[in-house]
Order: sequence, then structure tokens, then C-alpha cells
Amino acid sequence: MEGFELILDRFDGAKVVILGDLIIDQYIWGKVKRISPEAPIPVVEVVRENFSLGGAANVASNLNALGASVEICGVVGDDAYGGMLMDMLKEKGIETRLVVKDPARPTILKTRIVAHKQQVVRVDREDTSSVEGECLEEMRKHLKATIPNVDAMILEDYGKGVIQERLLGEIVPMARGLGKIVTVDPKRDHFPFYKGVTAITPNRAEAEEATGIPITDEKSLHEAGGQLMERLKCDAALITMGSEGMCLFKEGDAPLKIPARAREVYDVSGAGDTVIAVFTSALVAGGTFRQAAMLSNVAGGLVVEKLGTAVVTRDEIRARIEQFAPLG
Repeated sequence: MEGFELILDRFDGAKVVILGDLIIDQYIWGKVKRISPEAPIPVVEVVRENFSLGGAANVASNLNALGASVEICGVVGDDAYGGMLMDMLKEKGIETRLVVKDPARPTILKTRIVAHKQQVVRVDREDTSSVEGECLEEMRKHLKATIPNVDAMILEDYGKGVIQERLLGEIVPMARGLGKIVTVDPKRDHFPFYKGVTAITPNRAEAEEATGIPITDEKSLHEAGGQLMERLKCDAALITMGSEGMCLFKEGDAPLKIPARAREVYDVSGAGDTVIAVFTSALVAGGTFRQAAMLSNVAGGLVVEKLGTAVVTRDEIRARIEQFAPLG
């Protein structure tokens, strides 16, 4: 416990820049009492609605809740939702000077309609084409000026146009050359972009698609993890597998299987955001890959017990560690 306490205490000193897709999550909460006479679908009577930070913005929110100093780089539209997203970030004290406004793109909005703790439908409003031209150049300049002054960079890839090979081909080698930690929450078809990063945190489906190996048992899991390490030339890979926990791969070490720590799963939305936020913060704080994986596993178990995109705090992590010690 002492080692984990020290790591958690050092989260306060972490300086992290996030590059990724900025999203607003809208939740419409309601009740279902009847089926529509127009089609065989439920009629949701709206009780309330709320908005929260999603995508890379949720990673920033998680880091902020952990005590880290956060800057975020991405794109919003010149619209009401873009203004809302910026205001929500500023209210949390998250630095937004690296965010680029693109009048040609809408701010990404994901609307989830939830009834009786179950999602009924999700509606996405977005433009997933690659960010180009002046907006791309502005992000590149922002990152080149910011990376020397941070401890780590997180690449939060939701496949919405910000994370692209041309940009990563310049900033990842730069960051690594300066001794910075670079971690990735990946998108399935972008794995070739991530070569040379410090660590990657794919879920099972992403690891399967990236390697072409169906993960059905321990042997295939180890084969997939080994291939990821070899192809990306990264220092570590953490494959998350929902209720089956996680598996950490590190050069020179045997794969480490970590059991899931959730008591009850209500909502997996944003769980990967929490995992990479805690994993990266722990590495910045001087933790080993093993310690970072264990802490992120605890945090992931906590966040899926909450409805909607949510964050966890260091106090929550401490309390859960005490319940489940030892973690391995």
C-alpha cells in the first residue's frame, strides 16, 4: 500500500498534454411505459438531461480529478456545442489555449437516451474526415511548443479526424526524443500510426483487429500482445478485456494478468479514458508499468460502477485498494 500511496500523492505534480478528438456526451434520462403506435419501439418520457465531457475531453477531466495539470489539443466547431465544451473545460481549470476552432466542422455530439439504467439508442452528430489545412498546422505548432514543457503526452484516438499519421509522424519522435512519456488509447485502424510510443492500451477487439489474432485463451492473448509489442516497438502494451480484467505486456517480462475489480457494471462509457488517465499519471509519478497497470485496473473498475461518462478520484482509488489488497 505504501508504494501505491506514494504514486497517488505524486499525481499532483504531473504535467500532461492530450491530443485527440473532443466530444460532448449528452444524456437524456427517461422512463418507458408504453410502445409507440407508430412503430415497435419504446416511447421514452424524458425526465432530465445533462451534458458531460467525452472523448479526449473526458480524459482531461479524469486527469484533472486526479490532480494533474492538463492541457488539451483538438478541434471544436464554431457552434453552440463548441462553446459549451470550451466552457466546461475551463470550469474544471483545464487549459484550452491549444484547442483549434474549425468553422467547417461541427462539434462532435453523442446523444444517449437512457431509460431504467439501459441505453435505448445513441445518436451521433459528427464529421470524421481528417483535419486539414490551417487547423492541422495550428495543432502541429501548438504541440511543438508545448511538448518540451510537459511530462507526458496522451493520444486519445476516437477516429474523428484529429489523430492522423502525418501529425503523429512528427510529434511522437519529437516527444520521445525529449524523454517524454507517450501513451495511446487507440482506434482499430490506426495502429500503424503509433509506432515508437511508450505504451498502448487497446481493448480486446482493438488488439484482435490490429494483429488478426482472435483472443480466445491465454495463448492467443499472449500472441496478440507479443505482436503488438513487436510491430509498434513500444515499451509496454496493456490489453483491457472488460470483466476478464487486463493483461500487461512488457519487454523482458512475462505477461501479467490482472483480474477485474468492478463490483457491478452499470456503464462502460469512458472506461478506457479513465484507464489511460490513471496509467499515464502513474508512470509520470515514477510508478513501474506493473504498478501503473494495477492502479488503472482499480480505477477502471470504479468508473464502470457509475452511470454516464464519469471520473474517479485518488481517494476512491485508495479506498478500493485497501479493500482488494494485494492488487495482483
